[in-house]
Amino acid sequence: MANSIRQPLKTGSSRRLFLKRGAFAGAATVGASLFEQGLSAFDQKEGKEEKSGKLKKGDAALLRFAAAAEILETDFWVQYNELGGVQDNEVPGGSGNVPYTNAISMLDSDMPIYIHDNTDDEFTHQNFLNAYLVSKGADPVDLEKFRTLPGSTATGSSGKLRLTNLMKLTLDTSWWTRYRSDSKNPDFGDTFPPAVPTLAVGQHTAIPRNDDDTMDPNFLQAIANTAGFHFPTIEQGGNSLYPSMAQRANSVEVLRILISIGPTETMHFQTWSDKAGNAPPLTAVDPKTGVSVTFPDLTKAGEDLKANLIMPEPCPFISKDLPVCSIIRPTETKGIAMGVVKFLTDMGLFIGQSMEFFALLTDLAEDADEARREGD
Repeated sequence: MANSIRQPLKTGSSRRLFLKRGAFAGAATVGASLFEQGLSAFDQKEGKEEKSGKLKKGDAALLRFAAAAEILETDFWVQYNELGGVQDNEVPGGSGNVPYTNAISMLDSDMPIYIHDNTDDEFTHQNFLNAYLVSKGADPVDLEKFRTLPGSTATGSSGKLRLTNLMKLTLDTSWWTRYRSDSKNPDFGDTFPPAVPTLAVGQHTAIPRNDDDTMDPNFLQAIANTAGFHFPTIEQGGNSLYPSMAQRANSVEVLRILISIGPTETMHFQTWSDKAGNAPPLTAVDPKTGVSVTFPDLTKAGEDLKANLIMPEPCPFISKDLPVCSIIRPTETKGIAMGVVKFLTDMGLFIGQSMEFFALLTDLAEDADEARREGD
């Protein structure tokens, strides 16, 4: 992770308190990872709370956090689709980059349509969640003021400003071995080795930054492979986020929303984890940064790394005294929203974002983590 990225604001340093105290002075860039909602910056400085309307405060906070996450997901999936997805009117922007699309397709010939359909799914999630919040008289999420990051200038890119940065990623691929373990579960504090250790060192681009990045076929394939591992790394996060938040919902309808959207994230995750295993083995050096990456041949790996073992192995659940069970992992609900904030920040997805952005998203995460079911 870049040295300029710091840890998220601690609980108690809420967005409203943070803004009131004028803490932007002297601050560099704060690490975290998500969003803002429909209130204006002026209203936030005045200390106004987000409106929950007909929803309980906690339920509205859960849905706002989910909506913000989906807006950010949509932003980076649009970038992938502009360069490597199917180009049509269903998913706007971009015109495709043939060399990058060909490199992505080395993982599977259907990659462009999968990228397209995943992007379309994220649009529907962000639009539905915001519309539902508004229908209940609650404040929606609006991140447009933070669309300030420059994206790729390679052929095919729309050139629009972005919320997320796909060109300086640091990826934790330990989810690969986590889902292949039959004896450990992160909910018990267990840790797991990464599938591609070099992706966790330095910063890697998952899209061509400009047309120069498409000139060397080996480096271009490394970029495509990085994208191939970024896809499931992101989707396994949503895979855990929704069932973890669902445990805090009060309204049966809000519970229904969370447990209905969550499984689509799981479908995305399993699709992408299958394709990542097809990444061609190679070693490449980024000509711009000098950072090296090595992708191992996971089709010939041992049991804990083998590419085609994409069904979750049974593991300990609830209690180690109970039989193992094939499950989503983790699903511990305590601190899940701030955990997502740290996860996305450590990835480098928001390098270049403003202090205000991080203050806003941290407060939304705190609000979601404060949500409680009645009686808990």
